[in-house]
Amino acid sequence: MIEPGLGGSVAAALAQALLVALAAPLLVGLVRTVKARLSGRRGSDPWQPYADLVKLLRKDAVISTTTSWVFRLTPFVLVASMLVAATVVPVLVTRPALSFAGGIVLLMYLFMLGTFFLALAGLDSGSAFGGMGSSREVAVAALAEPTVMLAVFALALRTGTTNLGGVAERLGGEPAMAAHPGHLLAFLAFFIVMLAETGRLPVDNPATHLELTMIHEAMILEYSGPYLAMIEWASAMKLFLFMTLLINLFVPWWIPVGPAGVGLLLGLLALAGKLVALACVLAVLETVMAKLRLFRVPELLAGSFALALLSVASVVLLK
Repeated sequence: MIEPGLGGSVAAALAQALLVALAAPLLVGLVRTVKARLSGRRGSDPWQPYADLVKLLRKDAVISTTTSWVFRLTPFVLVASMLVAATVVPVLVTRPALSFAGGIVLLMYLFMLGTFFLALAGLDSGSAFGGMGSSREVAVAALAEPTVMLAVFALALRTGTTNLGGVAERLGGEPAMAAHPGHLLAFLAFFIVMLAETGRLPVDNPATHLELTMIHEAMILEYSGPYLAMIEWASAMKLFLFMTLLINLFVPWWIPVGPAGVGLLLGLLALAGKLVALACVLAVLETVMAKLRLFRVPELLAGSFALALLSVASVVLLK
């Protein structure tokens, strides 16, 4: 394969950031629409999140007098960290401009940066619910982040690289590698952690504001107007990136190395098809599953960590 030049890599990175920024609300809307139809309701159309964001951007922000600069800075940090992450993750191509730094460690730092500032903002507002949500979010992140790294490490052991694009290239070039038991175990572990990291059922319910159960929503109760729009946008981009990571690392076929015309178009169509399929699976799971009790969430995440650990062990033992 011909490696893309620097100009092509930069263009691919910008295209990835633009795609994630523009398509993330549509993915959230698609999940909501499918869930509504499965529940026997008409629901909103998939474009509704765009209308919600526009409505919030037109409103004035109401800010508590107890907050500091952390509260105002957090939405910008969330959006910026997700856009930078979009240039690292193999979305459209496996070698964007920041592919040289595209390791899972850097990606987890970017995700944790947003989580850290959001937890600080929840505390900064002085709200009891904000502090409760912050403590829960940090506890979930502390259990989920090691599992993500361990699941990707299992793939790295088989492919010989921790670079996310390199992992996708190697597995895409040798489809038989996906038949390994460790691959399936890592996939299950990553899928469970994706639900936790993006605040989906059964860990959290993004469609409710019930005080005793909410995690993510508790931290953003004090936000309004453009600030809330930015947080919701960043949350949608995080879901898009996690779902893209899941399909491009574990089903890494039809991903071009660089921006190459027809190959890029086919890669975009393949990405869209895989995202729609995964969104439908996510909607079905959220329809048939109930939210776990808060004190059962650590057990679920411990189970996902055990799956990731078994994945690494199977790679070592079944070479």
